[in-house]
Amino acid sequence: MTTTLLAYTPFLDPLNIESWWYFTLIPLAFFVSMAYKAVRVQSFDHYWRNVLMMTIQIVLGIVGLGLLMFLLITQIMPRIAAR
Repeated sequence: MTTTLLAYTPFLDPLNIESWWYFTLIPLAFFVSMAYKAVRVQSFDHYWRNVLMMTIQIVLGIVGLGLLMFLLITQIMPRIAAR
């Protein structure tokens, strides 16, 4: 066990999270929004509201892009290839 932990290289041996990677989307979007808004806002009066709005925008954008790619790959590309 100890030799496994000592030899762990995250970029060469990534964690096996393919089945639940999407659970990291909301925390990642939240922390990116926090950092971005902390640097960009003029005053911190509505900081958390701005962070929440940007988090929602990021999540909806990623979901929308995923849906668009799904439709492109499963519906549109087979029709183009069938010509």
